[in-house]
Amino acid sequence: MGACVSTSRSTCSSKSNGEPVPPPCLGIGFCGPKRTKRTFSDHLVTLQHLPSIPNRVFTNGKSRTSCIFTQQGRKGINQDAMIVWEDFMSEDVTFCGVFDGHGPHGHLVARKVRDALPVKLQSFLNSCQSRQNEPGQTCFMGNSKKSDVGDLDKDGSVEDKLNSLWREAFLKSYKAMDKELKSHPNLDCFCSGSTAITIVKQGSNLFMGYIGDSRAIMGSKDSNDSMVAVQLTVDLKPDLPREAERIKRCKGRVFALQDEPEVPRVWLPFDDAPGLAMARAFGDFCLKEYGVISIPEFSHRTLTDKDQFIVLASDGVWDVLSNEEVVEIVSSAPTRASAARILVDSAAREWKLKYPTSKMDDCAVVCLFLDGKMDSESDYDEQGFSSATLDQSNHSGNAAESDDGQKSEPCLQRNFTVRSAEENDTYGRLAAEVDGDGETVSADDQSWSGLEGVTRVNSLVQLPRFSEERPDP
Repeated sequence: MGACVSTSRSTCSSKSNGEPVPPPCLGIGFCGPKRTKRTFSDHLVTLQHLPSIPNRVFTNGKSRTSCIFTQQGRKGINQDAMIVWEDFMSEDVTFCGVFDGHGPHGHLVARKVRDALPVKLQSFLNSCQSRQNEPGQTCFMGNSKKSDVGDLDKDGSVEDKLNSLWREAFLKSYKAMDKELKSHPNLDCFCSGSTAITIVKQGSNLFMGYIGDSRAIMGSKDSNDSMVAVQLTVDLKPDLPREAERIKRCKGRVFALQDEPEVPRVWLPFDDAPGLAMARAFGDFCLKEYGVISIPEFSHRTLTDKDQFIVLASDGVWDVLSNEEVVEIVSSAPTRASAARILVDSAAREWKLKYPTSKMDDCAVVCLFLDGKMDSESDYDEQGFSSATLDQSNHSGNAAESDDGQKSEPCLQRNFTVRSAEENDTYGRLAAEVDGDGETVSADDQSWSGLEGVTRVNSLVQLPRFSEERPDP
């Protein structure tokens, strides 16, 4: 591809005194001498030391340009994971990701992907260096403008090669991630998996790779200087025409259960399992022969001065909040450092109001502010984000860190993986109960915990049939 990357921070320059010229790079922001090939032991050491890498945030907190927050729902252990990795390969590159696990071991899968996928992305970009054998190319920084590269970019070749480089890196890293999960000795991914929505901001370029139904949106200003929501990704649900066609072609089935008609699921050809509510995911190997894939959708966007921030979130947020509501909440937060927490709190309130008969899903949010500015530390502490609070909130919502165990698509305003209001009415007609004070209350007046037994999940390993009638394949 004519591109290279290395973890050295030396810059490229032309030599006229006969000294060796370092291999050129393509927009990654740096390049340097070729490194020796990484061994498997080096890979293990890298993963073991990930928590100590500077500018890598994966628990509730903030970085120089972002804030992240996750909260456990009422389904059990928190299966969501998230990450912001600044100075990712170079000072002008930031990696962000949200991962929503599902199934018995979904929390382990999500955390494994969170840790390993960025490293694989780096590895594949570094591998381009060994293939660099085309002379006469020019290096430029990730934040360079087209005018900085002169005539080289008149035909768009540089931008095209940069786009192609990241596309290949995303595709290969996702493929390698799924392959590693399949052969993992201590992690059962047969009926467990995870979504992934990952973005890389490199200067004014935004590269996105994603699978599953987590979503990324952007808050931007229109011509009237008003904030508007721009959806950056598509919720890859099984009922999308191209997804459904692929699944059915592979003998998988797509249909919704009677009590959740708005939630299409993927089923095995001859068994009503596992009921996966997405068309692409890491893991879920029981369905990989029947149309569920881990190949990411890839897209590129050039950012402008109008673009203010990007929000990545799991479907626990999008089930109850629209794109416009999320942009309004983030843009009106008292401090940027509190935006992710306030958004999760807002989603929790909406769950109680809109779906009182369903257990709240886990929520994970990453807010990346594109101007690179953040609040002062004093403002951060005033919002209740002391280091002790962050540690406590993270440990209370997460399990111990371990990995053992081409038509235009619709722009959805809500994710719709829970019952509609009409469905809630059906399940809400219960006998009157007595509250803690001895007063009789109707089902409509019951509190949030009125139906603790009803849970919406992304996969149903085994499910009860609600009628004798079998849906048509």
